[in-house]
Amino acid sequence: MIFLPSMLLAVGAPGLSPEMEAPKRLNILLLMDDQHRGDALGVDGADWIETPNLDQLAREGALFTKMYSSVPSCLPARAGLLTGQSPWAHGLLGYADMAESYPYTLPQMLRDAGYRTHAVGKNHFTVPGKPLENRDFGYESIMLEEAWRGQGGKGFQGDYRKWFTENHPDKDPDKTGLGYTDHRGSRAWPYDDDLHSTNWTANKAIEFLEEYDEDRPWMMKVSFKRPHPPFDPPRRWMEHYEGVDIPMPEVSSWSEEWHGGPVGSLEGSPNAARGVFPDEEIRASREAYYGCISHVDEQIGRVVEALRERGELENTLIFFTSDHGDMMGDQNLWRKCYGYEGSARVPMIIRWPESMEIGAPRGRKLEGLAELRDVLPTMLEAAGIAQPEAMDGMSLLSLLRGQSEDWRSVLDLEHSSIYWEGNAWVALTDGRYKYIYFTLTGRQQLFDLDNDPDELIDLCEDGGNLRLVDAWRALMADHLKVRGDEWVKNGELQVLAQSPVRSPNYGR
Repeated sequence: MIFLPSMLLAVGAPGLSPEMEAPKRLNILLLMDDQHRGDALGVDGADWIETPNLDQLAREGALFTKMYSSVPSCLPARAGLLTGQSPWAHGLLGYADMAESYPYTLPQMLRDAGYRTHAVGKNHFTVPGKPLENRDFGYESIMLEEAWRGQGGKGFQGDYRKWFTENHPDKDPDKTGLGYTDHRGSRAWPYDDDLHSTNWTANKAIEFLEEYDEDRPWMMKVSFKRPHPPFDPPRRWMEHYEGVDIPMPEVSSWSEEWHGGPVGSLEGSPNAARGVFPDEEIRASREAYYGCISHVDEQIGRVVEALRERGELENTLIFFTSDHGDMMGDQNLWRKCYGYEGSARVPMIIRWPESMEIGAPRGRKLEGLAELRDVLPTMLEAAGIAQPEAMDGMSLLSLLRGQSEDWRSVLDLEHSSIYWEGNAWVALTDGRYKYIYFTLTGRQQLFDLDNDPDELIDLCEDGGNLRLVDAWRALMADHLKVRGDEWVKNGELQVLAQSPVRSPNYGR
């Protein structure tokens, strides 16, 4: 491990005189939830949603309005967060198990540099042939909320399920009847709030803060499972949205023809990836989804308050993000794994402490293209740890300082085939335009996000945009040429015979 001079001072360099007190090292708090759309924050313009605690963090820090999950499904998104690498580099191009090991991981690098690393909530570190509880990737301790592994009392039981069974043997945590990808609404949590996994996750994080007595700085990840299904917030949050004018899905003419899916009912198809459902069912689903987000926000407020009461708020760097979004009926699509904004754009808030002295104004909305691979490099810079050359993420502190000259101008997104035949894609965006190429069919789309943020107008359907479309197609070919002739041949994009879920770099 290579340390910068500031890190040497922090750990106590040889020859440091006793009267010279080493500067106190930053703590790092990574807050995240699961399946949270980037537009589902009050501070991002959604004035109908209750997220006061996250909004306050953004006002005291910065909101990144063009933050993406490059492979918007659970495992590959978390691999990017864990490694600081792009999809082709860490090897997961779609939904599949993580590699057994990586050269660099977020918790291990910080642990090697003297941090106490702790994780609470959902990790989703699924690795072939290795027990879930042993998949730590460098976290010294973990309190798991992997409740989805315990549905019906079968399979792996995380710490939350064990706690629930031991303390409330007369109750069923699956009483709502909702499943792991179930998008039905109108089924509130049937017990006291403190029995909910969202409260349990916050409680365990607060316990860590209240009981911590080591000299080492700490890095804690607090990962809430909601608003990932099941949509089961406390009844008070479900009822809160019943009278609120919440937006209904945006559905374009191109999606009606292409992604329409079956006409039916969420009651009959609760796990559908696409479909046309009754408005009342869609509204109930959205009310429950936003209720879950408000519930998470409420518990995040408790964690931040515990940090404040401990006197550590102004010595702790705080992040908030999510692994991916959820289409929630936009374009008649549900769940994740799509290149569209509802699925691929996620929240990102950074609140830096006064002790960092970075001189950045607070309360800004930054438009630089950011991605989950950038979280680890940001932590490394803040902690004074050198970033390995193999890590292709970038430190977001550059954007906070206004140093955007060398920042990326285009960001890559993709997902291998999932849900139905032909649904495999790669995408590029410069923040204004987004180009999507479907690798198994050759279909392409282009959207102007500035003038059409809901992606209702496919510019590829208008012959007057031919030069613009061709320019983006050429840019995609240049991006993919490193993958060989199967992807790009003689400068032209190819239609793949099959959609690989892993790159050759997987496991290296």
